[in-house]
Amino acid sequence: MPRALLVTDSEWVINHVRAVLGLGDWFVEVLTKPHEVVATIDDVAPDVAVIDLQIGSMGGMAVVREIRSVFDHDDRPRLVLLLDRTTDSFLAKRAGADAWVVKPFDAHDLRVALEGVVA
Repeated sequence: MPRALLVTDSEWVINHVRAVLGLGDWFVEVLTKPHEVVATIDDVAPDVAVIDLQIGSMGGMAVVREIRSVFDHDDRPRLVLLLDRTTDSFLAKRAGADAWVVKPFDAHDLRVALEGVVA
């Protein structure tokens, strides 16, 4: 069963991602405190971290960079950013995300992004 860590403080994002991944066999852990991402990755060992670009006091880019700085490429989860607009894709590339999806996203787009990085 693939494991996803969702890092967001937005209720609609939590509900939508859980609904999309609940259609499959994904286990979803939600983290609303981005400063706890490293410890949570150690505990949960997710295959993918889905990170909201706008989250609390630590933006998604900072979360992606922190994960990349702490974990080796082979030991870290694949990183998917949830962007606010298409033009934010340059931010995702700069941060080093493996994939990204623009909000509001549909089920197909999210599943394609996740399956693309987990495969």
